[in-house]
Amino acid sequence: MPTGVHLRDARQQLFDAAERVLLRDGPNALTSRAVTDEAGCAKGVLHRHFADFDAFLADLVLDRAAQLEAQATALRDSAGTGTVADNLTTALTALFGPVPVAIIPLITFRDELRARLRQATPGGGIAILAQATTAISAYLTAERDLGRIAPDADIDSITLSLVGGGHLLHADRDPGPPSTAAVNNLVTAAIANAVQRRPV
Repeated sequence: MPTGVHLRDARQQLFDAAERVLLRDGPNALTSRAVTDEAGCAKGVLHRHFADFDAFLADLVLDRAAQLEAQATALRDSAGTGTVADNLTTALTALFGPVPVAIIPLITFRDELRARLRQATPGGGIAILAQATTAISAYLTAERDLGRIAPDADIDSITLSLVGGGHLLHADRDPGPPSTAAVNNLVTAAIANAVQRRPV
């Protein structure tokens, strides 16, 4: 393995390498050696940029969680357009793409990583799931303000149903991600009593 390779934007290249390992081999295979091998650099490169491997993982998770903001913005901007069910179906499919779904078990099974993330975002919940929850809750609130969701709808409970159900649907990606129809069925059931019916 080369030891003198200079990485331009080393942090991002290490993050991208970790993502490839995570998607290809799963969270158990994600080690500092696997990341630097994948990036084609010496192991010391990672430790020059991060205090230790858990610090690297915490920054990786926070970086990938921040990338979900684009999907959250798109969901908020869709309020009042299309149908509530279609907007939520599209959002759940984007929010629970391959990378976010692969990161969640990494957080779940690494105690030190969870501790680092709690320090970085106190009260922030589990990264990825927290971003999805915030995005969906904000969208449902916007739709309620527009009159497309009933004024007495329990936004918190609907959000939990959508995030929990969406994660479960996407967590088992063998033989592949769930169909759009499966996600739409979940969404339709979760919001059935909250969507305002328009008089015909």
